[in-house]
Amino acid sequence: MVTLFRHHFHLTTLLQAMLEACLFFGLVYFSVRVLPHGSLSPAPSAVMPALVFAAAMVCVSSAFGLYRHDQPLGVTAVAPRFLVSLLIALPIAYAVFTVFPQQYPVNDAITVGALMGLVGVFAFRRAMVPGLQAGLAPHRALVVGTGGAAAAVERTLRESPLAGVQVVGFFPVRPAEPTQVGESRILRRFGSVAEAARALRVDEVIVAVREQRGGVLPMDDLLSCRLSGVRVTNLVGFMERVKGIVPLESLKASWLIYGDGFRQGRLRAIVKRAFDVVVSAALLAAAAPVMVLAALAVLWESPGPVIYRQTRVGRAGATFELLKFRSMRADAEGDGRPRWATANDDRVTFVGRLLRRTRIDELPQLINVLKGEMSFVGPRPERPYFVAQLGESIPFYALRLSMKPGITGWAQVRHVYTASVEDTAKKLEYDLYYVKNHSLFLDLMILFETVRVVLFGEGAR
Repeated sequence: MVTLFRHHFHLTTLLQAMLEACLFFGLVYFSVRVLPHGSLSPAPSAVMPALVFAAAMVCVSSAFGLYRHDQPLGVTAVAPRFLVSLLIALPIAYAVFTVFPQQYPVNDAITVGALMGLVGVFAFRRAMVPGLQAGLAPHRALVVGTGGAAAAVERTLRESPLAGVQVVGFFPVRPAEPTQVGESRILRRFGSVAEAARALRVDEVIVAVREQRGGVLPMDDLLSCRLSGVRVTNLVGFMERVKGIVPLESLKASWLIYGDGFRQGRLRAIVKRAFDVVVSAALLAAAAPVMVLAALAVLWESPGPVIYRQTRVGRAGATFELLKFRSMRADAEGDGRPRWATANDDRVTFVGRLLRRTRIDELPQLINVLKGEMSFVGPRPERPYFVAQLGESIPFYALRLSMKPGITGWAQVRHVYTASVEDTAKKLEYDLYYVKNHSLFLDLMILFETVRVVLFGEGAR
């Protein structure tokens, strides 16, 4: 794992992105230099456009989820996303070639190089990525515990094949937990965690024991491992690093108080506000024609207000009026009782369903951002009725209120739409990761991934 700006990336994923960028750069640059004349000709100014094209392809591909390790995509899902990436990156390359004029037309050469790059990337992913993953020395981990938390570690690594972590075994604790891992993988032959770590040459010890009171953990052994250079990680830190969540089941107030992160400094607030104003103003100007058409469509289909105002809870529990294009019937909550939106909700109008699927109904919230009531990126705001309900049933739910709510967020690009208390608890794990690790870099990542969510209609209801 590689950490950049407090966000964790898998080494295999970074190497894959770098190699694919080199492949795109090389083929486009070669095509520009050879195809126009049929022989190698000097074209030093082809470097910058080829570099821009390669960078654009990697950035757009990343935004479309083509480097996600937790949700591997099949060929039928990868192909259209790569084609859309190509359609976005090619005009960028053409524009750069206009800035760096050539002695001859090169657009055809760029297109040929880009298509060859597309074929090359498919071949690379098919033939080389598994070898790249296997060629990297695995990060060997010893898990302390044999219960549900230990099983969760193994399950998480099985769902994240590019994590590069190999569990060498599970060390039992005393008193014994209910065993939820394979008996053959429990290391009963070693007398201590330190002995097992030395004998198995592990790089990390993952403490996966939820109940740690009463001297359950061998603290002297764990300290010995730490002093010998072996990394010691608790379950919360492991899940944060590998899955991008802060798990509620293992979360303790002491970890929140003494742990790293959860910073709300003045400089970060200034940077975030500047980011909000710039992005929201630009999007509001660009989306103005779409918003006018959406407003006319809402008026045409059903009677009622175009803009739907709903009270939501913002930072520190303050309420504000959230703005949306109305996507439901005007009498959707005629009884006055708030309800979760569900799949195929019969209260949603035909136009409203289209607006929701494309996220156009959210565009008026850009005004909330400019007014300072929301941020562009942050936990989604909930209604006061649900906040009161969720605050009583979900531990640490109030932590998400320490920041301004956002139009999009880490939970929105990494988790499905929530329509129950259980789903909301899962979404909170992503929100807490964002609250703990938020930065301009992470905001930009979420902004890129939001493009994928909107284009491919992920999680819309």
